[in-house]
This record gives sequence, C-alpha cells and structure tokens, in this order.
Amino acid sequence: MATYKFFIVAGVTAIAIIGILITLSLTKGVISTQEYQIDVDPFKDPQNLFVTARVMIQNTGSKPLTNIMVNFGNGDIQPLGILEPGQKVILSPPENNSLQQVVVTADNGISIIKEYRVPPKMVGMMGS
Repeated sequence: MATYKFFIVAGVTAIAIIGILITLSLTKGVISTQEYQIDVDPFKDPQNLFVTARVMIQNTGSKPLTNIMVNFGNGDIQPLGILEPGQKVILSPPENNSLQQVVVTADNGISIIKEYRVPPKMVGMMGS
C-alpha cells in the first residue's frame, strides 16, 4: 500500500513541476529576471505594391524604462517617454524610411540595435 502512495505522490509532484515550468515559459515579460530589460521586434513584409512595417517594443524588466528613444534611421527619431513593466507598444515607421534597422535607447544603459525581419514567402500566399 505504501508503494502505491509513493507513486501517486511522485506523479502529482511531476505534474505540478511540469505545470509550473509551462506557466513560467508562457509568461515572458510578466516574470522578469532583470530590472531593466527591453524586447524590440522590427518587422517588414514587402508585398508587390507596398511594404507593411511595424516595430514592437516591450518592457520585459521589472522596473519602468524612462527616456525611451526610437531611431528608425534616415533621421527619423520618435521619443516614447516611459514604458511600465510588461507594457508593449507597436509603432509604424515613417513613410519613405529605408527600413534597414531600428535603434532603441533608454536610461540605465539600454541600447538595442535590430535589423528588420522579413517573413518567409510561401507559394500561393499574398506577396509571394
């Protein structure tokens, strides 16, 4: 009888640990490990007649980020001010921008440089 109780307790413990690990992996940005951290995702999708672009910026740290500046290149700079922990903004680059890279800076030594990512084109999809 004691052997069965051991297996039941071990099974419940394993399920609980797996549940905790899945929860932590899905809460990126909510449970942070650093005080000042930022995630930047510049995205462009060239179509036949136009290009769709956006830049997602999220504070993934545990403290507010201040004095955030977004440099789209070509002299196009947009001040954001403050982002609270977990807060996310999506920006559109200015028209006629070269869409090469984005530089995001903030107080506390934050400086991120990222090139725009382009989704892979699939046969039959719009723009391919």
